[in-house]
Amino acid sequence: MINFTKMEGLGNDYVYIDCTKMQDDKINNIAKLASKISDRHFGIGSDGLILICKSDIADFKMRMFNSDGTEAQMCGNGIRCVAKYVYDNGLTKNTSINIETLAGIKKIDLKIQNEKVILATVQMGRPILEPEKIPVIANEKPVKNLKLKADDKEFVFTCVSMGNPHAITVIDNVDEFDIQKYGPILENDEHFPERANIEFIQIIDKTHIKMRVWERGAGETLACGTGACAVCVSATLNNLVEKDKEIEIQLLGGTLKIKWEDFVYMTGPATTVFTGVFEE
Repeated sequence: MINFTKMEGLGNDYVYIDCTKMQDDKINNIAKLASKISDRHFGIGSDGLILICKSDIADFKMRMFNSDGTEAQMCGNGIRCVAKYVYDNGLTKNTSINIETLAGIKKIDLKIQNEKVILATVQMGRPILEPEKIPVIANEKPVKNLKLKADDKEFVFTCVSMGNPHAITVIDNVDEFDIQKYGPILENDEHFPERANIEFIQIIDKTHIKMRVWERGAGETLACGTGACAVCVSATLNNLVEKDKEIEIQLLGGTLKIKWEDFVYMTGPATTVFTGVFEE
């Protein structure tokens, strides 16, 4: 019997398991459990599973698994929810905490209202622009002109890693775009040795961008925090927005505020949906 908390950041929902009082390797076959829990018909229903663990180098550690069981390095919406969980449940009373991820240690500053976290700002680190580190098979650095064909369309991508590989392309109308058709083809393109998260964006003005995302291992989700950060970096590299200005990224689940100075900063909400017990 596993106690869990369902949480979401702009509709990007995960099932969270508190492993701070036990070793996460005590859970049998985490990848299989993530797939089982994530199923929206036969499980709890989520975009994946996140474990909140003890850390030897930070205040807490986060492990994130996609709905297909693969482990990801980082999740922007997920880490805000981890920060909310540990504060709201009394595991810390600090309003500035460090969380270990496979993409490094991330600092989160919390905004508190009525003794609960309502907003979190995550210092997401510096964007990775070297093609071999993203990874993407391309000759230019930064990768701003990667042309890929999917079925009957050609797209031009800018590629960025924020701990996960992202490929961003500008289109005319994100609302009417057939993401179910083109998303999986591009995710699995041979130029992405570890697959990629694909962001389709529409530039509204210098401070507003509309975005839809096809996440590797999960399909289309309502929001993607690392994806929104990558979009801000991509738009800046292509002179579509101004660096050092806060950009509002409009996703299906709501809005994230992203700012790229030296580091990338992401601000957004985190919400507890419900708690329960899952029989493994």
